[in-house]
Amino acid sequence: MNLRTPGIPAILCLILAAAATGQEKTVKSGTARFGDPTSTARQYQDLLSGVIKTVDANGMVLEKTKAGIDQAIKFQPKTKFIHDEKPSSRQDLKVGDQVYVETRQDKKSGDLYAKRVITGIVAPLE
Repeated sequence: MNLRTPGIPAILCLILAAAATGQEKTVKSGTARFGDPTSTARQYQDLLSGVIKTVDANGMVLEKTKAGIDQAIKFQPKTKFIHDEKPSSRQDLKVGDQVYVETRQDKKSGDLYAKRVITGIVAPLE
């Protein structure tokens, strides 16, 4: 028994044609979401994020982290602080601020040291 279904190839052609005509929306630079939000999210996925529980001259403790536990992070003299895409200082950090922290772990002690602390409006990393 030989069955022919001429409708299936026609349906496949229509599906492929519809997928090929999909258009990307361009984002204007004056909008709040400039660029591709998924690329921004990928840049921040490896950073430690949380809310500042305590902060002092030597470091800070983050709560509400991905791991669900408080994380102690120490500052170094070369730690960079960025607030709203502009250079900032440790004195601008306040309890309750949402932060993203690029860290490095000391191999001997296991302590986390901040390389870069980002607060405010989050923008794509360079």
